[in-house]
Amino acid sequence: MTRSAPPRLVVETREIDSIEDLLEYADPHHPLAWLRRGEGIVAVGDQPVIQLVVPAGSAPDGMTRNERFATNWREIAAHAVIDDDVELPGTGLIGFGALTFDDRSAVQSTITVPAAIVGRRGGRSWLTRIRVDGSDLADPSIEIARYGPYWAGTLGPGALGPTGYQDAVRHALAAIEAGDVSKVVLARDLQGTVPAGADLRRLARALSSGYPDTWTFAVDGLIGASPETLVTVAGGTITARVLAGTTARGADADADTAASLALSTSAKDLDEHQYAVQSVLAALRPKTSALAASEQPFALKLPNVWHLATDVEGELDNGASALDLVGVLHPTAAVAGSPTDAAIEVIRRLEPFDRGRYAGPVGWVDGNGDGEWAIALRCAQFGTEPTRSFAEYSDTIPVTAYAGAGIVAGSDPESELMETRVKFRPIVDALA
Repeated sequence: MTRSAPPRLVVETREIDSIEDLLEYADPHHPLAWLRRGEGIVAVGDQPVIQLVVPAGSAPDGMTRNERFATNWREIAAHAVIDDDVELPGTGLIGFGALTFDDRSAVQSTITVPAAIVGRRGGRSWLTRIRVDGSDLADPSIEIARYGPYWAGTLGPGALGPTGYQDAVRHALAAIEAGDVSKVVLARDLQGTVPAGADLRRLARALSSGYPDTWTFAVDGLIGASPETLVTVAGGTITARVLAGTTARGADADADTAASLALSTSAKDLDEHQYAVQSVLAALRPKTSALAASEQPFALKLPNVWHLATDVEGELDNGASALDLVGVLHPTAAVAGSPTDAAIEVIRRLEPFDRGRYAGPVGWVDGNGDGEWAIALRCAQFGTEPTRSFAEYSDTIPVTAYAGAGIVAGSDPESELMETRVKFRPIVDALA
């Protein structure tokens, strides 16, 4: 990404008749979507107006990838001409982003501005068209693309199998005992394929319907359903939900109640959770004029797991944007560990793969700097490179899924392996 003058974008948002299934308007093979509880925004087609890209490593001026994105997006938004009759979250100028977990990742971070977006919120639907100044507006008509045939993918052991993962947990415990870190989050991978030409909207649809309270996302071939909000910014108010501490749901009502109670009283999980909460609060305080978190975590129920959760809310200070907050928050202790820099070094040493965008920020930002960002969890990356066209794959498209667990003193390698299996379930079931 260069420091040349940003393109001048012309944006028009108009209310349209109600849309029931937003994914029907997405491109079947390269969906670009952000959904929750049946609402959200979806790009029409797969042709971006612009795409901001930051390659591996920091920018030449020493900025991190996230800092560079925040700066460049602010410049683009300042030059844009926006005509928005709807003025709801997700209208006007929108960029969909998928950013890497690690600044050293060989995978590119991207923010994509599509030519047309459909959205729905609070019973209202809209169409946004975006163009570079001097070019024609996109065709105002929008057409649905019928879902393609059902398909199934395959997933098997990746670079870090079950035995290797337990060994990595033992090495992490040794680093904790040595005082290098107090917590480290270790991930493992599954690798497989899906048929070339598969309608990937079916995967997003299955995740959205099966896990309606999560953020279902599809950005640059990264598709998943994350339960963890990194940060939401709306009109100067910021909210975040911290998740750390996990257990599987019980087989029946009594077992489920017992599982929730055990999680809520687990010293190991409560310690892990507090590391994550404190890292979020410490990152947000310099950017806020007021900040508060619930005193005690609550048990968040999802279809397959219980999580310990804490909600954080504050008032934004100094005109910071959602991307600025993404930059200061990521990576949280919930997906890296504590202290953060030391935990990332342990991750680099013990994980035999590049996480890419897994556990990185994924979401959207608008022309005012507002936006919704989650942590890319319960997800899979399609294709060996996010920017490579799926048309280049003749028979099958490679896919890699990821899941991780927080390792603290007292963690048991076998139990942590089981936690990753539970976390793989949403994406494995949806692919099957």
